[in-house]
Amino acid sequence: MTDPIFKLADADGHFRRKASAFRSSVSRDPSAEFTAEKDRYVLYINYGCPWAHRANLLWHLKGLQDIIQRVVTDPELGPEGWFFSGRWGSAEKDPLYGFKYLKELYFKTDPEYEGRFTVPVLWDKKKETVVNNESSEIIRMLYTEFDDLLPEHLREINRPGGGFYPENLRDDIDSMNSWVYPQINDGVYKVGFAMNQEAYVKNIYPLFEALDRVEAHLSQPGHQPFLFGDHITEADIRLYTTIARFDVAYYCIFKCNLKMIRHDYPLLDRWYRTLYHDESDLTRGAFKKTTYFDICKFGYCVAIAKKSGSTQPVVIPAGPVPDILPLE
Repeated sequence: MTDPIFKLADADGHFRRKASAFRSSVSRDPSAEFTAEKDRYVLYINYGCPWAHRANLLWHLKGLQDIIQRVVTDPELGPEGWFFSGRWGSAEKDPLYGFKYLKELYFKTDPEYEGRFTVPVLWDKKKETVVNNESSEIIRMLYTEFDDLLPEHLREINRPGGGFYPENLRDDIDSMNSWVYPQINDGVYKVGFAMNQEAYVKNIYPLFEALDRVEAHLSQPGHQPFLFGDHITEADIRLYTTIARFDVAYYCIFKCNLKMIRHDYPLLDRWYRTLYHDESDLTRGAFKKTTYFDICKFGYCVAIAKKSGSTQPVVIPAGPVPDILPLE
């Protein structure tokens, strides 16, 4: 019998992501409830989760290592949710309270909490509460609200191209997010966690239609080397964490196998490899440093096995080889 925490699809076999529960904001305004301060906040992540990967990327790209503490959970989803174990680079226990499970932070915030215990989580040490657990909102806080605490060259106002969410591209970025999120970022989960053929078929074709759309977007003038030209934006960060997992995990483990990025999407693959392999001042190697192919494969294989109620040992796919093609 499948444990309730692993029943990821609804009764009709479709996976539907639940909305995040905590939606407060950190602000650079000194009068705000959650004002940006050094050493006040903790970012809880998981190396296997693409939503947490977004936040980890911004933490590296913005140079927030000395401003915001980061804590990593084990990549395996257990019966009690995410936990701390010391494996795979995770913390042996929560460094703040000695907790074993991430859910204990949720219950410390709200003893009556009934939602899922997701990452990333932005925690406030001063008020001892979850500030936010919605990745799209957390990353915007990370690249704007802590700038007064950062060196001049890392602030958005001084970043070439106007920062990760420049005024002149906001409508374009928001428009792209509006279809990349449901069809690609979340689309792979709708396919991988489908519990019947109807749910699988209904979701796999829109996923690849959206990937085709990204390939077409990259073929247009002004959309290289990144999605909106010469500078990395939020759109690149949000798409990257899914594409990094596609060939190594979603293709085989989630049955997203109509096409592979490396073989069937040359422009998308070039964009992906450009981000991953860059170690210049543009990224300081943040994309490569935060991408853990082996952890992704392990986490998804375990999730699929537990979703089906299997008690057999988990077998991890060996390929593809290499995990990502070289830049040239």
